[in-house]
Amino acid sequence: MTAALEPNVAHNYHPLPVTVSHGEGAWVTDVDGKRYLDMLSGYSALNFGHRHPELVKAAQDQLGRLTLTSRAFFNDQLGPFATALAELCGKDLVLPMNTGAEAVETGIKVARAWGYRVKGIPAEQAKIIVALGNFHGRTTTIVGFSDDPTAHDDFGPYAPGFVAVPFGDADALEAAIDENTAAVLIEPIQGEGGVVLPPDGYLRRVREVTKARNVLFIADEIQSGLGRVGETFACDREGVVPDVYLLGKALGGGILPVSAVVADEDVLGVIRPGEHGSTFGGNPLASAVGLKVVELLKTGRFQERSRQLGEHLRAGLEKLEGVTAVRSAGLWAGIDIDPAAGTGREVAERLLARGVLAKDTHGQTLRMAPPLVIRATEIDWALEQLAFALKG
Repeated sequence: MTAALEPNVAHNYHPLPVTVSHGEGAWVTDVDGKRYLDMLSGYSALNFGHRHPELVKAAQDQLGRLTLTSRAFFNDQLGPFATALAELCGKDLVLPMNTGAEAVETGIKVARAWGYRVKGIPAEQAKIIVALGNFHGRTTTIVGFSDDPTAHDDFGPYAPGFVAVPFGDADALEAAIDENTAAVLIEPIQGEGGVVLPPDGYLRRVREVTKARNVLFIADEIQSGLGRVGETFACDREGVVPDVYLLGKALGGGILPVSAVVADEDVLGVIRPGEHGSTFGGNPLASAVGLKVVELLKTGRFQERSRQLGEHLRAGLEKLEGVTAVRSAGLWAGIDIDPAAGTGREVAERLLARGVLAKDTHGQTLRMAPPLVIRATEIDWALEQLAFALKG
């Protein structure tokens, strides 16, 4: 059915059979006029909902002035955006990119340069520790250290220099560190894996160990950050500040791709002119939208909505028959489906028929990540539809 809907689009996705033409807030409408409650939010890219009026206005205003200069010149939007984002993160510098995968690739380059130029690791020997079950993107470097066969297989040869340890196991992480370790790169919560939360205290241990061993702690907050989990960042749940934040998705307000690497001068300052860049990274249109995103987050309203409504969502999910486990943080939930009720894909398709958009992952897990503008009554309605969908 997908091929019939999009005959000239490569089949690198397996989308649900719905063709969306309009969106507003937490709702979208398909080409036939049917409305759906969006419980996925573009994998957290739409934290502020579809066409948030303040974000749309920021984009429209900038579209009428200037959209691109390249970084060969200054533009009047990048400086204010970088200042605001650095302040939100409590860091000195921002390196703007476009996609989340670009932010991760940039973080890897920064970590290696820091390892050689600051820590003194011998040339070509830098190592980065990652977690099993990770998802950091789909570029060739990144998939080389993925243990997901779909992401990994048939795309080699792969870049060396990565060591994988079990997610949530701080002892294994500490044991893997040696004199050539430049960084630890982890998601504070593994999103693609099914909203997998680490044990309490894990992030604090990672922070303590990396500080003690002179290793950078890089937090991939591309899905988990910017209000999704009831805090500005998932690391905030344990009062932890990493050396490097990797940001994306919601940073573009659901309007265009915006990503960033954010760190202090002693880390991000290792990158010299000409060593890294992007034609569109830090463009004035992206910067104008990103600045408005930061301003919305600074109010704290969205973080609070995520906290309160996330508790409401979790309480409702835990009451449902056909659900074997719920993992959640704020408005982000991984829901394990009893095989007797169907696969995650089958349940997602039944929800689609009932007017709710959600997506499966890893067979039996359904993911929900509604826009932070959703109402409690809308969550209740989605839960009612899920209850029906679980019955087959």
